[in-house]
Amino acid sequence: MLKIRQLKVPVLDDNEKFLKKVIAKKLHVNVNMINNYKIQKKSIDARDKNNVLFIYEVIVSISSEEKVLEKYKSNDILKYQDETYEIPKKGINKLDNRIVIVGSGPAGLFTALILSEAGYKPLIIERGEGMEERIITVNNFWQTGKLDLNSNVQFGEGGAGTFSDAKLSTLVNDKFCRGKKVLETFVKYGAPQDILYLQYPHVGTDIIRKVIINMRNDIKKKGGEFYYNSCLTDLIIENNTLKAIEINNKQKIACDNLVLAIGHSARDTFSLLLKKKLDIKSKPFAIGIRIEHLQEMINYSQYGKYAKYLPPASYKLTYTTSLERGVYSFCMCPGGFVVNASSEKNRLVINGMSNYKRDSLNANSALIVTVSPKDYGTHPFDGINFQRRIEEKAYKAGNGKIPLQLYRDYLNNKVSSNFGSFKTEVKGDYCFANLNDILPDYINNSLKEAMKNFGQKIKGFDSDDAILTGVEMRSSSPIRIMRDDDFEANIKGIYPCGEGAGYAGGIMTSAIDGIKVAEALIKKYSSE
Repeated sequence: MLKIRQLKVPVLDDNEKFLKKVIAKKLHVNVNMINNYKIQKKSIDARDKNNVLFIYEVIVSISSEEKVLEKYKSNDILKYQDETYEIPKKGINKLDNRIVIVGSGPAGLFTALILSEAGYKPLIIERGEGMEERIITVNNFWQTGKLDLNSNVQFGEGGAGTFSDAKLSTLVNDKFCRGKKVLETFVKYGAPQDILYLQYPHVGTDIIRKVIINMRNDIKKKGGEFYYNSCLTDLIIENNTLKAIEINNKQKIACDNLVLAIGHSARDTFSLLLKKKLDIKSKPFAIGIRIEHLQEMINYSQYGKYAKYLPPASYKLTYTTSLERGVYSFCMCPGGFVVNASSEKNRLVINGMSNYKRDSLNANSALIVTVSPKDYGTHPFDGINFQRRIEEKAYKAGNGKIPLQLYRDYLNNKVSSNFGSFKTEVKGDYCFANLNDILPDYINNSLKEAMKNFGQKIKGFDSDDAILTGVEMRSSSPIRIMRDDDFEANIKGIYPCGEGAGYAGGIMTSAIDGIKVAEALIKKYSSE
């Protein structure tokens, strides 16, 4: 098998017959010599708006492979190396107590999956509801404003990524094929095949919900068990070693190995961990707003005349201000919705969400500014308290509703009175307010400076009637729970994992970190 890179196909010629011709031309062989091929990667090259291309990477089986490799030396024609994920060791020793995983987001679910595939039967405790009930609860919150503090957009089976665009891309160096394992797992449980090769794969909130249900059911078939509405409320520690846990302030469970796959919003759990002397550090994160535009405008700006032939366009923007603050787009949702993602009483935070088809009228993205302990303090809880203060201001500014403002009024420090050429696509009630009064001046000034630059990169990005909503505060965890090379915390038997612990930023990196922690536990108890 050969791996062929940099195969360029014009958008209007994108079909199997044309691609096969391009492969044959690249290899300098007759089309009939190609036995079969499989797409490995597919991306869009839109640098030249007059000639937008698909760029393919494929695996090809042809006659006389060795002769082709020898005759045509090229960095784009390589011998294919099998890329398959394997659990390092599968032997299992009997444990005194089963492994407990706190949280059923991507990190927790993939820890549980790998452990169950290796013969372990983990217990997963989740403070929120199972997926089916959680969807009902969240929709009720958006319709009525009635917030469930334990089951919401942040908490519940699937984690915060359930109500998102469900992006599955990562920049992590993946020499052990863990990322491939994650994608193949999603496909196994119901995601579309194209996530295996698209440059920016996503499954959308509608599909990931079904995937998670199927994944959970398979873990249960392998012996795993799920406790919902079960919040970690205490750790019983003796001689710096975990002995048991408590859930819901009453039920104690003997536990020698606890995977802390908590989300970035589990602030009460962070407080418990700090009280129990876990080594926790404050870390940088980013805060800001969301911005909405018509998806049609983004499509045309990104793809020009080819926009109608291509899927809804995304973008990625970065800028460094005159005062050396980083401003960047984050969690961009083509054809999506802005959603009320609050998880605490009298505090408001938002997020973005798309279905698989990305078929709403608007594009939205977070525009966030980097902040660090220099801005809020070095105590582990200083970043959390900083987030809370701004979320309280957002709640008050909108009287519990999502505060919203047009860009021209944001510049002029004025509350908007109506929409411009388009309206917001939002889940949850909203009202016009002044975002300048919510965010610190250095954040507002950074965003306004960056918007001028972004308007030069994407025509219309800084239009007067672009819609801003606040506040985006949960881009990543404000803390890191320290762990050693074996993924263990300073309290023996505790394994910090995923986004909430400060080791990931999104579905893919969280899932990959879950796999790493599972591998560490398998290695620890392997009989091989």
